Amino acid sequence: MALPNFRPAARRLQPARFVLVAGLGLALAACGHKQDDQAAQVASASVTSIGVNSYLWRASLETLSFMPLTQADSAGGVIVTDWYSNPQNPGERVKVSVSILDQDLRADALRIAASREVNSNGQWVAAPVQAATVQKLEDIILTKARDLRRSDLG
Repeated sequence: MALPNFRPAARRLQPARFVLVAGLGLALAACGHKQDDQAAQVASASVTSIGVNSYLWRASLETLSFMPLTQADSAGGVIVTDWYSNPQNPGERVKVSVSILDQDLRADALRIAASREVNSNGQWVAAPVQAATVQKLEDIILTKARDLRRSDLG
């Protein structure tokens, strides 16, 4: 009496195993893709190819574009302007420095300092800067940075 041949049944299972393994592989690949998408969305709010948040950096440069720059360091996140006099008020000049402190797009990642001088008898004399002026500048930069981010996420 001959033993039955079980090979044909084993061969029938091979395609099923292949389909099962391929299906699991696709499922795992799909899971990884979702994580990549989430990471990309989080990264878009964070650092890109420069050392600081790119949206804060671009928004700061755009906001201060009317003033001459003396320093712009994207790795350190520092922008310093030279003295700027408004043509409508030549007896007053302003100097601004912006520091981007974090890689995330957050309000506390931005620090602005401003100096103001007035011309008194041919001499430039330090004068106080209204706190509302610095606050308004921060608001403009933050709003512009959020708008840039929204347009990139589209």
